[in-house]
Amino acid sequence: MNRVHAAAILAASLAAGCVSQGEYDKLQADKNAEIAGLKKDKTALEQQQADSKKQIDALEQQKAQLAAASQQDKSQFDALVQNLNDEVKKGQLQVRQYKDMLTVDVAEQLFFDSGRADLKDTGKSVLKKVAEAIKGYNDKVIRVVGHTDNVPIKTKQFASNWDLSVARATTVVRFLQEAGVPPDRMVASGRAEFQPVADNDTPEGRQKNRRIEITLIDRNLSQEIAPAQPGK
Repeated sequence: MNRVHAAAILAASLAAGCVSQGEYDKLQADKNAEIAGLKKDKTALEQQQADSKKQIDALEQQKAQLAAASQQDKSQFDALVQNLNDEVKKGQLQVRQYKDMLTVDVAEQLFFDSGRADLKDTGKSVLKKVAEAIKGYNDKVIRVVGHTDNVPIKTKQFASNWDLSVARATTVVRFLQEAGVPPDRMVASGRAEFQPVADNDTPEGRQKNRRIEITLIDRNLSQEIAPAQPGK
């Protein structure tokens, strides 16, 4: 029964004396309230559908952005490997990719003599190529980390492996700066023997642990993991 039909019946009943004016008005008000409620529900449903469409569109956009970023990271990785291809083939360094980070691992003996932080000539020639390969990545922060094995060191220059690892990382950063890498994009740090990649119980393992890591990190990610500045 539609609204007009119901209203006609109510009007006829009222005319016949079956329904009082008050009852008629109440029934009419109830019907109007029911109709208003249905309209409100319809509006809410339409809003929900519009919100769902916005969420779907936003997710599709994020998906496209992630796909583009993934392709960009792959292209950067391929370009870096290509630029350092000869050194990779010789086993002088290794290039690794993890999500939005690219890392160049360099064996310590290529850069430094045992217990020293002065860059060797062999290391300088390789590091020049590394600098050329990475200085164009303006969207990346370059983190240089020095690592040692667990053999203790105590000299006039280095009181511990901490000192040695930091000094070596700083030497590399200075050289990269001189080779044209912007200094505001670089961070130097040392991890001593506390982040090994191999067993320190063998000479081969200790050799692998003595290394320099040069990692390219997305600027947004580096800001997220950076320590808070004083007063901020």
